[in-house]
Amino acid sequence: MDRKPEPEWMDDPEEARAYAEADFAEVNAAFVTRLLEVAPGPSAIRTLDLGCGPGDIALRVRQARPGWDVVGLDASAAMLRHARKNAGPDIAPHWVIADARGVPFPDHTFSLVFSNSILHHVAEPAELWSEVRRLAKPGTPIFFRDLMRPASEAEAHRLVQQYAGKESALLQEEFYRSFLAAYTVKEVWQQLVDSGLGTLRVAAATDRHLDIWGLAV
Repeated sequence: MDRKPEPEWMDDPEEARAYAEADFAEVNAAFVTRLLEVAPGPSAIRTLDLGCGPGDIALRVRQARPGWDVVGLDASAAMLRHARKNAGPDIAPHWVIADARGVPFPDHTFSLVFSNSILHHVAEPAELWSEVRRLAKPGTPIFFRDLMRPASEAEAHRLVQQYAGKESALLQEEFYRSFLAAYTVKEVWQQLVDSGLGTLRVAAATDRHLDIWGLAV
């Protein structure tokens, strides 16, 4: 099945609300568990969550590692309104509104760069990977998890029903479009090679996710 791109930003208030209210607790907890395996890290580092959405993962990382400086970045003002609302004042990450392909931080700012489900929104992945390489200090752990495009639209529908069948119709439609916009393992590997990040690894992680991980050069 060929890739079918979707809008790069989720800035519609209703879409952002549906996403923020969905039950992603299990998958988000699994993401953070894997992230901390990939990047156990020292007690105090500066980290970047690219495409943080309503902020649940950034907040979970901040709770798990209170000494880490967590920056949650998203291009959607609607998403960040939910992130600010959901975070308590004592351990809130720093929220930044910006496009992940043009992050307003100097080169080599971060000692950990991670993201959950940003890649399938990006039409020109080379721009994203260039920013990741620029922002990460040499030797920085990088961990991305994203949807993996299924073989057919029928399989995409099946996955939506299996994993989001109890969610709103709006969220199910978003989930379906995201499957069609996702990349395959082979496509991501070629993106990394072309962007000078061929030292990173990419592999299927679940029946619907792929993982990208390794150290920046």
